[in-house]
Amino acid sequence: MTLANGRAYLAIPGPSVMPDRVLAAMHRAAPNIYEGDLYALVDSLWPDLKAVAGTKGSVAAYIGNGHAVWEAANANMFSRGDKALVLATGQFGIGWANSARAVGIEVEVLDFGKSAPMDMGLVEAALRADPAHRIKAVLTTQVDTASTIRTDVAALRAVMDLVGHPALLAVDCIASMGCDEYRMDDWGVDITVAASQKGLMTPPGMGFVWFSDKARAATAAADLRSPYWDWTPRADGAEFWQLWNGTAPTHHLYGLREALTMILDEGLPAVWARHECLARTVWAAFDCWSSGNPAIGMNVADAAHRGRSVTAARFGAPHATRLRQWCEHKAGVTLGIGLGMAPSSDPAYHGFLRVAHMGHVNAHMTLGAVAVMEAGMIALDIPHGPGALAAAAAVVAAGAGG
Repeated sequence: MTLANGRAYLAIPGPSVMPDRVLAAMHRAAPNIYEGDLYALVDSLWPDLKAVAGTKGSVAAYIGNGHAVWEAANANMFSRGDKALVLATGQFGIGWANSARAVGIEVEVLDFGKSAPMDMGLVEAALRADPAHRIKAVLTTQVDTASTIRTDVAALRAVMDLVGHPALLAVDCIASMGCDEYRMDDWGVDITVAASQKGLMTPPGMGFVWFSDKARAATAAADLRSPYWDWTPRADGAEFWQLWNGTAPTHHLYGLREALTMILDEGLPAVWARHECLARTVWAAFDCWSSGNPAIGMNVADAAHRGRSVTAARFGAPHATRLRQWCEHKAGVTLGIGLGMAPSSDPAYHGFLRVAHMGHVNAHMTLGAVAVMEAGMIALDIPHGPGALAAAAAVVAAGAGG
């Protein structure tokens, strides 16, 4: 028998749960793209996008996904032969490095593995080893979507300032924007990239690049910039079509407008606190499960270095795949695959999964996902420790208060 009929819950790290308000806003006829209400709606987006990123700088929007905004950032930051230092804490750091290398950028990678945060001492050493300042930009992820390691961006900027290196700091916030605390200007970030389908609660298809005045000046002569990727007309365009290099992504814009309204009505500090509490709810369950089975555990040992939007975990092969399949087909909860932990051809691949708690997610959704996972472990005879549901409920109770 299946108990999956009803509204399914997608607990994967993007696309995230689409709010009914966002879907309703998009459910309309195509608008006039030459004048009228759409122009006013778009004018309202730019200050709110800047507020979500914590910047007074500029923002450019693209029709594309996270890989697209990697390319957009690369095209505007670099000329062929320029050097980038990539600080990788998982698969998506390596992905950005590969994207840069493919367009002619010289890339040095400091790979900190799949489970550990970056070592700031090694970062400092790499910057000091570049006295000629060939490194034009440092690229990293705030939260790597695969490993779920969270980088202390402010501490990274402090290291760059200590060394006195003039490189730009570029941060991938695709998995963290609208979930983890992020303060672009306060933390000295020059370029930020994100996409619509995770914490911004809008279907996949839009990406964003925020950039500081320093970045604008430093990259004015970048020769990788093409008409489509050039961020200048997208940020400053005098004509509406220039914002998109063509036709606007009309229905995404209606959805994004509603999503930003929801985020800012809740308030960014409250959004960050909600994600913090829901993440700790999942972690409390894992702490209990792992007490009865050492094969179960979170990928990142120290909570300070875990992203608040998604948790990567191990169950031991083949139990993660078995559990994911049971949760989806028997109970209507879809968990994320263990991306980047092992090749899909390796039996070890089936020992990893991810639980997302990003965007339009509340206590009953997260508690429900945890309860379904425990039901699956019972049904599949996967050994696990007791008390997970009570521990998870206690975190929610403490976070919500009386």
